[in-house]
Amino acid sequence: MNDVMQNVRKRVVEAVLCSACLLWLGAGPVLAQPKGDKVFQAVATDAKGVETEVHGVIFYWEEKISETSFVPHELKEVPVKRGTATVKIKFDVIKTIDVKPSGNGTPPAVSITLSDGKAGEFTLAIAGSFKGQSDFGEVELPAVDLKRIAFK
Repeated sequence: MNDVMQNVRKRVVEAVLCSACLLWLGAGPVLAQPKGDKVFQAVATDAKGVETEVHGVIFYWEEKISETSFVPHELKEVPVKRGTATVKIKFDVIKTIDVKPSGNGTPPAVSITLSDGKAGEFTLAIAGSFKGQSDFGEVELPAVDLKRIAFK
């Protein structure tokens, strides 16, 4: 009788463990899915006055590791300098970015207006580009060549 009870307990434990494993495996893909990343749209105006609608816009720059290797960075924010501080302004609070021409290959000065109407003067912390999809394909707009970018 003792052997029968031990056998039943063993089967119950195996069934519980198998059920737990199946639940864990089934929940894995659901838990691993990215949260609804917001896709940003903007209208970029370059220095020549040409407007381009950009879908899925990101701020892109490459960090040079060595002569032959780079690390790409894709951000949904604009890193800017205010004095000595670096401020990362998220796309979801930006209404417009007005870019002022710069010289000597230095990052340009920008005027950023937020959705709530607040505005500030900054300098781009990194001379990056705005990348995304246009109706004609992938587009990369270097920030130094832009006049304005307006988020929708």
